[in-house]
Parts: sequence; C-alpha cells; structure tokens
Amino acid sequence: MTIQKTSLLDEARQLKDKLVSWRRDFHQHPELGFEETRTASIVADHLEQFGYEVQTNVGKTGVVGILRGKEPGPTFGLRADMDALPMQDEKDVAYRSTIPGKMHACGHDAHTAILMGVAELFARTGLESGTLKLVFQPAEEGRGGAQAMIDDGVLLDPPVDAMAGLHVHPTSEVGTVAIAEGPIGCAAADLFDLMIVGKGGHAAHPHRALDPVPVAAEIISGFQQIASRRVDPLDPVVVTVGEVHAGTAPNIIAPHVRMSGTARSLSPDLRTKIPAWMESIIKGVTEAHGATYDFQFHYKFPSIQNDKNMKQLFVQTAEKLVGEENIIINKPSMGGEDFACFSELVPSVFFRLGVGHEVKAAYSNHHPKFDIDEDALPHGVALLSQLALNYFAAKRL
Repeated sequence: MTIQKTSLLDEARQLKDKLVSWRRDFHQHPELGFEETRTASIVADHLEQFGYEVQTNVGKTGVVGILRGKEPGPTFGLRADMDALPMQDEKDVAYRSTIPGKMHACGHDAHTAILMGVAELFARTGLESGTLKLVFQPAEEGRGGAQAMIDDGVLLDPPVDAMAGLHVHPTSEVGTVAIAEGPIGCAAADLFDLMIVGKGGHAAHPHRALDPVPVAAEIISGFQQIASRRVDPLDPVVVTVGEVHAGTAPNIIAPHVRMSGTARSLSPDLRTKIPAWMESIIKGVTEAHGATYDFQFHYKFPSIQNDKNMKQLFVQTAEKLVGEENIIINKPSMGGEDFACFSELVPSVFFRLGVGHEVKAAYSNHHPKFDIDEDALPHGVALLSQLALNYFAAKRL
C-alpha cells in the first residue's frame, strides 16, 4: 500500500488546548452507559458546527458524523466510546469528577476528545474522495453499545468498508503506540451469574441448615482449575468471580449465595467450552453437598480481530508519524472491548495509544486515580486522521 508522506501531527498539536479542554470537561461530567446525553449533545453540536451530516440517538445515545469527499469512494469508520464507570474519582486535580460515584476511569473521555479533534481537522482540510464516518459510541463498559449501534444501522447508509479504533493505555509512554502481535487484539469477554441455594438457619446449629457459603467457596476454587488443569497453558483463559453476596448477619446461615463474574479467552473454540466446564464444576459440588443452583452464562463480546491488511496499513502509518522505534508489538490483552462487534463485520484495526507518565499517569485503567498524560491527545488525532487518509489513498490506486 502507498502511504501519504504528509503528517498531520503538527496540525493536531495546534488543537491541543481544545483537546485538553474537551477531555477535562467530559472528565468532570462523566455519564454511564446509555446515559451519555450531555456528552452526545456536545459531540453533535461540534459536528454540526463543522458541517457534518449528524445522526443522533443511534444505539440509544450514540452519535454519528458523516463527511463526504469531493469524489465517491469507500467509507472509512473511526470509533470512540463515550461512557464512564461507576467508580469514585480519588484524584486530587481541578478536573476530577463532579458526580459522586461516577468517573472516567478508562479514558473514554480522551477517546471522545480525540475523535472530535479528528472531526475538526478533516473539516478544515476537506476530503478528496470517499466518506468518513465518525462513530461516537455509548455503553462500551459491558452494556453492549457497539451492538446497539450496529442494530440501528451504523454500518449502513453508506456501508462502512473498514474501521479503526484506539484505546489509551498508561503502561506505554506518550509518543508510543502498541498493537497485538497476531490477528487477535483483545479477548472475548463474557459474563455469568450463579445462585447457590441451600437452607438458612442459626449459626449455632449448622447441622439443621445447609450452608451455601462453603459450597460457593468450593465452586470458586474449582473455577480456578479450569485454566490450570483443563486448558493448554499456552491458550489463555481467565475466569474471575467479581461479586459474591450472602447473608444478612454474622449469626445467620444464609439461605443462598449469589455470585457473578467474567470469563475471558482468546480462542473462539475454547470460548464455547467454558460454560460447560463451569457447569460441570457447579453441578458436582452442589450435588455433593445437597444444594441446588441456577447458572446463567451470557456471551457478550467476541475477541477483536485485527485484519491483516488494516494492521499493515496502521503499522506503516505509525512508522511515518512516531517512528518504527516507538511501535510496540505486544501480546493480546485479556481485556474485553466491544469494538470486537465491529471487527467481526468489517475489516478493522484496533491499537493502544501510549498516555503513560510516571507522575501524571501512574495508575492503570479502572483505578480510582486513573489519569492520562494529555500530551498524547494530539498523537491520537494524528494517527487516526493519517490512517484514514492513507486508507483512502490506497483505495484510489
């Protein structure tokens, strides 16, 4: 593929003050999945200001901006997610969250600001051919926002031919980018709910009850043996019980235990085996103790598939912008990301943007003190913009 020689990094750096302002405003006003009405309104106003065709309420609270080139051509989609997490912001900064119990702890505020910057750059420079479709997605954090937008036709009218997305990561420094070594970028992330039903009673008389707590403990221990004993050690699997709820007082044997968690895997074939393995453990343990259970496994998000040609185009683009020495080829992440829903349907590439700094951004995603080095924001704008231009240029050949 032929790569355009002109870089947009200098132009993107001129937008830095705006990017920081947008990002900090979103950071102060976080909104959970399918509640992003304020964020969506700001995005839509911004797109309308620059003459984009704007679609709102796509996938409930999503926004789409369409910019058509002077000549017909393929449609390239760029995606940013907008939702925050139900967490308390513990940073001591002027732009910390103003809403108790809600926080942009994963960097979606930065993603939204970056894509707004892309919108402004293309509005200034115009588009020679093809169509640019900017997808501002709600509810990435486990609530299915990507699929909701797909169900509302985001990949249609005009049909999207290829897509790209990014995620900020404080594990890499500003000026670097990372992409998975193979075709899989992130793990499939599925959820499960389990209730163990016993018989409640007095803590002083356990023989007159059927305590579900030790039953649950044995099941949780059994889940860990899925990865350690049922699966090839070179084929990653993670089963995590994230919530356990039981009992109402220290001297009462609870009648039931409720738990929920996540199962993650890279192999599509292995993914289909996990529910049966989990249920065999649950069934065996509960029957041994005389308890019963209700188990629900929810297939949520598949693994991200990085298209070979799109990945090659991204690497070539990044080499021009940040230098080959600043491209990190790493292992796939076991983190889930519903950009995978797009990558199943159109050729796509998904990469990590380095935002790390030993002082400014010393905490990982989903930490209550998570933050980013905002010097990285122009890099995100330039990478996405140049990738789009290079895609259109390659298709004209």
